[in-house]
Amino acid sequence: MRKISAIGIGAGDPDHLTVQAIRRLNETDVFFVLDKGSEKQDLVALRQEILDRFVEQPGYRVVRAPDPERDRTPDDYRKAVADWHRLRTDVYETMIASLGPDERGAFLVWGDPALYDSTLTLLDAVRDRGNVEFEYDVIPGVSSVAALTSRHRTTMNQIGRPVLVTTGRRLEAGWPEDVDDVFVMLDAGCTFSQFVDTGLEIYWGAYLGTPDELLLSGPLTAALAEEIRTVRASARSRKGWIMDIYHLRRPAPSRI
Repeated sequence: MRKISAIGIGAGDPDHLTVQAIRRLNETDVFFVLDKGSEKQDLVALRQEILDRFVEQPGYRVVRAPDPERDRTPDDYRKAVADWHRLRTDVYETMIASLGPDERGAFLVWGDPALYDSTLTLLDAVRDRGNVEFEYDVIPGVSSVAALTSRHRTTMNQIGRPVLVTTGRRLEAGWPEDVDDVFVMLDAGCTFSQFVDTGLEIYWGAYLGTPDELLLSGPLTAALAEEIRTVRASARSRKGWIMDIYHLRRPAPSRI
């Protein structure tokens, strides 16, 4: 039976790897990498750095495949994502089928496989097709949420209060009811700008755990919102891509 692992590799720092992840790396025969193009070679390079640093067994293989293009400005967002997932499922199926019957393959998943990532969804989709038999396990990793809160020396939640992890697209509809802490992933529209001068605090970070890491925080004033937009745009222009996250907090009356 082919075996697959989805290995969380953290938010950008190779030191984020857990002992469990390193053990699984050294039990893997083939590593699968989706190539996202020349602009995002940093993401491929980090994965190779992890292999060079932590894999001690010789003879492993790296199988690369181009990541299918995705419509970033669709009229129908859900349909566009579904179409993209079907194309990615085709790629995953082909890569997994290249394994020998008793080999183990692995996908090195940015952050944690359970948070804001499609790897597990795609593995289930391949298995549901029934064309390739395999079993898989999941190795958790340091998420971008954990990396952001640690770098800003804050917490996810306030005592007795709920937390929401969402997208900028959903936040555009307004502040969610009965939530004081909201984490927003990869928000190209900088939706936080809707909430300036409303008493919120913001903790923003990009390229977390990498040498290019950027951090800004404070009361969400118009000036800080503009600074984040400017820094974000400059970084994206310079590198050709950006991975960022922010935490909006409505302070409770008392933190004691």
